[in-house]
Amino acid sequence: MVKVVALGGGHGLAATLTALRRVTEKITAIVTVADNGGSSGRLRDEFHMLPPGDLRMALAALCGDDEWGRSWAEIMQYRFTSQGPMDGHAVGNLLLTALWDKDGDPVLGLNRVAQLLKVVGQVLPMALEPLDIEGTFQTSVGRKIIRGQKEVATAKGKLESLALIPTNPTPTSEGLRAIAEADWITIGPGSWFSSVLPHFLVTQQLDAIVKSPAKKLVLLNLDASPSIHGEELAGSSPAEHLAVLKKYAPSFSCDIALADSSVVSDKNELAATITAMGGQLVVADLASPGSLHHDPEKLTSVISHIFSR
Repeated sequence: MVKVVALGGGHGLAATLTALRRVTEKITAIVTVADNGGSSGRLRDEFHMLPPGDLRMALAALCGDDEWGRSWAEIMQYRFTSQGPMDGHAVGNLLLTALWDKDGDPVLGLNRVAQLLKVVGQVLPMALEPLDIEGTFQTSVGRKIIRGQKEVATAKGKLESLALIPTNPTPTSEGLRAIAEADWITIGPGSWFSSVLPHFLVTQQLDAIVKSPAKKLVLLNLDASPSIHGEELAGSSPAEHLAVLKKYAPSFSCDIALADSSVVSDKNELAATITAMGGQLVVADLASPGSLHHDPEKLTSVISHIFSR
């Protein structure tokens, strides 16, 4: 059975995991830990621990495919609605924070929740400490330094530099081992600057990815020109995403880049960009009808075909 390591964070990684679990049971999800908004941000500030939200979503995506697993995944995703301080907190965020507060071991806490959900594979944090992301952008009003995952994710302008704080975080030994032993490593989709690129800014993890004999599959985003209130966000095209990935990981080679047909305006240009990274462009219908999310069944079919060949 194919061994897969999936890198990313948020809803993009959850979509990839939902598809991967239908292809193999040997999955290791390595999740970005820089979330500073919503329930995760509040718990992170109060307890000075990892933000649990993206880890919770990954666990739910890999839950056991039976009534027990699905029902517990639904409970983990449930958010309180109130007029008080509990408003917006997800049950899973509170459970993970409680286990980390009790045991002081992020991986142990994740494994205990994984047992409860009958999770397929394993979910690990990208680093053993909460991180901040800082980006420098050239905008219409000059250079701006933006700090925070949610702020960097919605920044406008041209990215000049991206950094993690602290600059050299410690990855898990379990994650490094999984990368070394993987058959495939998947990257993305997701917010490119705040969920995907951070994985290449962890020195030990990047070194492990480059040295791993695994084939690398990059899943490009569905929205070729995302915007907020009509203003285009930074680095929005698939070619730009690949270019900035190459900038921060010049020794990284990509075997396959997977793109939805709706975002490929110039197939030759994008194919040339991927060829320069040592890989091949695969274009397919991947989107859920009427949405900007990947359809799990379509993604499963395409990934299964890629792995099998």
